[in-house]
Amino acid sequence: MGYCRMQPTTTSTQKQIDGTQAEQLAGSYLEQQGLQILQRNVRCGRYEIDLICQRNQRLHFVEVRHRRNAEFGGAAATITHSKRQKCIKAAQYWLKQNHLNRAFFQIDVVAIDGELSNPRIRWLKNITL
Repeated sequence: MGYCRMQPTTTSTQKQIDGTQAEQLAGSYLEQQGLQILQRNVRCGRYEIDLICQRNQRLHFVEVRHRRNAEFGGAAATITHSKRQKCIKAAQYWLKQNHLNRAFFQIDVVAIDGELSNPRIRWLKNITL
């Protein structure tokens, strides 16, 4: 599929290990909601897409955010305007590389708060609206 490439899966720091576990939790959650995971950790130019999923004919480009502590607003609060723009650019790059410029797609966030052993998961749909 195009020129986007998968990220290596080797991890070394606790933050990377937690990030990988959060992405696995998010993927499982989305599968339970009826989405099919197509790709994980895809590098598209300067950007990365955590999960690319599909349900029916719609593609979902998913950013996964995890915060143990909600003191400063939790995981969802980390999605800034700048982050939204990066997600859009990554999705557009992937679509272009895969010759799907007219595909129906949306940018979603799976926000995971708390310890990963007992997470609170929220699916924020179509964050660009």
